[in-house]
Amino acid sequence: MSYCDSPYLHHRRKTREVVVGDPARGGVIIGGGHPVVVQSMITCDTMDTAASVQQTLDLVAVGCQIVRITAPTVKDAANLKNIVADLRARGCQVPIVADIHFKPEAAMEAAKWVEMVRVNPGNYADSKKFAIKEYTDEQYAAELKRIEEKFTPLVKLCQQLGRAMRIGTNHGSLSDRIMNRFGDTPLGMVESALEFARIARANNFHNFKFSMKSSNPKVMIEGYRLLVARLAELGPDWNYPIHLGVTEAGEGEDGRIKSAIGIGSLLCDGLGDTIRVSLTEDSPNEIAVCRDLLAQVPRLTIDREAAKDAKSETSQSFLASAAPWPFDPFAFSRRPTPEIDLEGGVKCGGEQTVRVIVTRATWDKVAPKIRPKDDVKPEGIYEDLNVYEIDPTRDFEINCKTQLVTVKDGVELPVITAFRLLAARLKRLGCNNPILLKDCLGFTPTPLEPKIALLRASVVIGSLLADGIGDAILVRGEAGGGQSLRLAYNILQAAGCRSFKTDYVACPSCGRTLFNLQTVTARIKARTDHLKGVKIAIMGCIVNGPGEMADADFGYVGGAPGKINLYVGKQAIKFNIPEAEAVDRLVDLIKEHSKWVEPEAA
Repeated sequence: MSYCDSPYLHHRRKTREVVVGDPARGGVIIGGGHPVVVQSMITCDTMDTAASVQQTLDLVAVGCQIVRITAPTVKDAANLKNIVADLRARGCQVPIVADIHFKPEAAMEAAKWVEMVRVNPGNYADSKKFAIKEYTDEQYAAELKRIEEKFTPLVKLCQQLGRAMRIGTNHGSLSDRIMNRFGDTPLGMVESALEFARIARANNFHNFKFSMKSSNPKVMIEGYRLLVARLAELGPDWNYPIHLGVTEAGEGEDGRIKSAIGIGSLLCDGLGDTIRVSLTEDSPNEIAVCRDLLAQVPRLTIDREAAKDAKSETSQSFLASAAPWPFDPFAFSRRPTPEIDLEGGVKCGGEQTVRVIVTRATWDKVAPKIRPKDDVKPEGIYEDLNVYEIDPTRDFEINCKTQLVTVKDGVELPVITAFRLLAARLKRLGCNNPILLKDCLGFTPTPLEPKIALLRASVVIGSLLADGIGDAILVRGEAGGGQSLRLAYNILQAAGCRSFKTDYVACPSCGRTLFNLQTVTARIKARTDHLKGVKIAIMGCIVNGPGEMADADFGYVGGAPGKINLYVGKQAIKFNIPEAEAVDRLVDLIKEHSKWVEPEAA
């Protein structure tokens, strides 16, 4: 199986077109070679028509091309008629997507008024009970028949009205049936979506796209790769567009880094026809990040056709290398390397954590501020290390298997391509030397804006770490010494390689949210952001499923208006806690499970 033509050359996946609304009157076309479409979601109550209209207009004003609105009940779905009518009366033709979970009858009502309906296969026709059951083939077939009976009416209605559809799987809400047959895996995500796609196709409905969202960038990347490979296996007419997103990415730098790793990696491999960056912030902020992220792709890739036409010796050498794939794209495993010693007793490679290296200039800036107990600190100085710098487009030899290697500055290749090629050529030589990753192959004459430096470093280093490549990292694109050091650690945390601080899974807000996510997230962080290695999920409701908190230690989840449920892992432990008490009770729960430490005095 293969999810893209080449891990070294960018070639956008060819898909059929999905039409959302009337393109002549403000609708959009997704896929078919059209530019990647950016979208977001409003956060207010769907029954508040005025607020829904205003938030939609605010998104459109900053360049949002599709707006999603939740429809948790038939009543909410019916009010989409009023929202859409008001928008059209104001001259706003942006396509509206109804976000549906649990209630097929709400989907049927929403399809009357909006251009697209999003369904989640994990909870459209199923209710998750974490039941463990072995299904015979006959029982499984009976379950599929039941799903078909529930889903087919919506398919036929969308076909009749000219609507589009997103079949959007969430890692956190896989059904018990899927979990029991395929496990809590990317494969389960793919099979869940394909079940619904087969029903659509059986009714000759093809105006749909897929998504495979997870709060874990590595799971998300693996899910999309596997989906695209499976679609290619099923045949050329399964070339449906893809919507990319890391769900519950969080806020601030952490949310942007997680999204850049997941979305950016796939964009650079030619996947993705529409994207959303899900931030626990005001929705218009998401659009700017989408735009900035898309702008990096041409700068971080080499187009397949352009490479064929290139006359440079470097390009020809690279194209002639015919290097093998340097990693398994469908099952993450870290590239095996020997353990080696860096300076100061720090070890790298083998089973060691991924190390953070800095330049001498950065060391000089940050060293006076480092305290003995600090977790964020340099673990090596680049100029002092014995690093073998290699041009992977040319032949090379390595005489020492414990030699730390990296790509030589100035190589005429995009960074991701260069490091993948280095790993592949080392593999062909039978060498497994530890690799030092860089976010750029040289210093730029003009320093990058911090927001761009963050995105580029996250896409480059995060993509390679998700491939399993890399034993140490060096961030140079961020000009600030302290900022570059912090960015390196944040990328490692987002990629699941290290844990040096509290990790948060926080959903963006929507009309289902049962408390103010931004305010509560800030309140929880103020109490818990010193808990190194503890992961806390903050969710306005449980719509994406407790599985989204599978690797979180604790969960703070809206259960009813003004009431909070607290989780330990996937298990709800305390119910209907008044919101005013809930943060204190969360802290108590952390203490009960021996995960609490008192913060150090300033």
